[in-house]
Amino acid sequence: MSERKNSGVAIYFHLHLVSDSTGETLNAVAKAACAQFDMGRPLEHFYPLVRNRKQLERAMLELEASPGLVLHTIVNAELREILERRCRELSMPSVAVLDPVMSSLAGYLGVEESHRPGAQHELDARYFARIEALNFTMAHDDGQSLSSLNQADVVLVGVSRTSKTPTCIYLANRGIKAANIPIVAGVPLPDELHTIDGPLVVGLIVNPERLLHIRRNRLLSLHETTETDYVDLDAIRAELVVARKLFADKGWPVIDVTRRSIEETAAAVLALHSRVEPKVP
Repeated sequence: MSERKNSGVAIYFHLHLVSDSTGETLNAVAKAACAQFDMGRPLEHFYPLVRNRKQLERAMLELEASPGLVLHTIVNAELREILERRCRELSMPSVAVLDPVMSSLAGYLGVEESHRPGAQHELDARYFARIEALNFTMAHDDGQSLSSLNQADVVLVGVSRTSKTPTCIYLANRGIKAANIPIVAGVPLPDELHTIDGPLVVGLIVNPERLLHIRRNRLLSLHETTETDYVDLDAIRAELVVARKLFADKGWPVIDVTRRSIEETAAAVLALHSRVEPKVP
């Protein structure tokens, strides 16, 4: 049941996520949906790898103890019927989140789905490509391994705290070999950055006031209180002027990350990358 607090300021509710696999798909759907409701405060109950009746019964005991909304990706017909019947008995709404997509695909392709739990995580070529990309990205973080920089698909360049590393990791999970190089005041950029001809190079820019706030929070988390140019607004503005001039001189595309999440920045990079001519081996 939902619980309203402070005259509707917040709505707390139990959200049960029942998956026959790792639950990554279900978690992503739940987070995306809940993000659209500012007052919603889900109290998540997560049940991954539910593949037999005993596992399902354990999950249903918690459903009974904390009634709420149930989202599931159970493809086994028998287990699904048990879960949905129990939800009806408890007057709890349940949603099979993959149903609309699978029904549309089945109708379009003229075939039935395979009903294999976790089929989306099979160790196929795309999986190994993601692992390879992640290994590459970790080895080329923060200006490392410059000798193989030209093997990257994407190189992100920007001043400190412009989300270079997390964006690269997100891209790696999409199979993109991403490297990043920091712009540091008074430190020349590596020669390799000026000579590469394969990767897409993208400059990252951010509002100076926003960057100041991010850097101050970073230093606070490290219990560092010394005032330096790193957290001086004028120095930050100067850093960004140098960065913008570099990007303009090189003709590199620029993404302003001020109001973008990591996912949005990565999506913008992917859109740019999709327009790049493929490399010729």
